[in-house]
Amino acid sequence: MADVEASVRDLVNRDCDCTDQALAQINLRRKINLLIEQWKAAGGSDVLPDVRDRMRLRFVKKVDRPAGALARR
Repeated sequence: MADVEASVRDLVNRDCDCTDQALAQINLRRKINLLIEQWKAAGGSDVLPDVRDRMRLRFVKKVDRPAGALARR
């Protein structure tokens, strides 16, 4: 799904037609929603992760400071 989203973003940024990719993205989201509904109907009761949870778990890259910047402190 991330590939489809990236493709849509790329086409929009280049001002190109993204109808096919956008429809594919919508269909993927429908399938995910259907799977979640089926999971819940089967007794699934766990809290599913959302985007905010994923962003909190993301590895934060630390920026190295040049040696001169450390000496000034």
